[in-house]
Amino acid sequence: MITPLDQQLLQKLSLEAIESPRRRKNRNFHENSEAQAHRLLNAIEPNSYVRPHKHNDPNKGETIICLSGKLGLIVFDSTGNVEQQLTLEAGGKTVGVDIPYGIFHTVLALKNGTVFFEAKAGPFVPIKAEEQAPWAPAEGDDLVTSYLRRIQLRSAILVIMRHPSLVQEKRPHEVF
Repeated sequence: MITPLDQQLLQKLSLEAIESPRRRKNRNFHENSEAQAHRLLNAIEPNSYVRPHKHNDPNKGETIICLSGKLGLIVFDSTGNVEQQLTLEAGGKTVGVDIPYGIFHTVLALKNGTVFFEAKAGPFVPIKAEEQAPWAPAEGDDLVTSYLRRIQLRSAILVIMRHPSLVQEKRPHEVF
């Protein structure tokens, strides 16, 4: 049966994310975790924490497309320095990204009601210890809130250094 990816589905998933303690919820379209292709929607709300991670398997690159809201993607070097950040926004200049394997990254919801489509190779394999960023707190750790604030601040400073006109033109809302 065909499943329409309509606004009703995105809103329903967003409401489920709001009610979730992790402030995110996914909706899988693949039949099971052993499927060779994983296709899913991820609803994520502001202040949800996705620990920076990478996928070492050369077949585990991932593609993300923002369908509603606004999503920040942060790329790190191996020591936790911010190398790049992108803003993915439904209907915006950049709507998606393809992330190769071996790249430390995380995502942040920048707006309520953010939902993105994700595609990656299966089967599901939990992220191994060596794929988790050793410099970032584990989910549920007391340091998560301060870490999230710190990476948001670092990202904002990096953007301002690269694009000082955003501040000069009084457009700080475009910093991320």
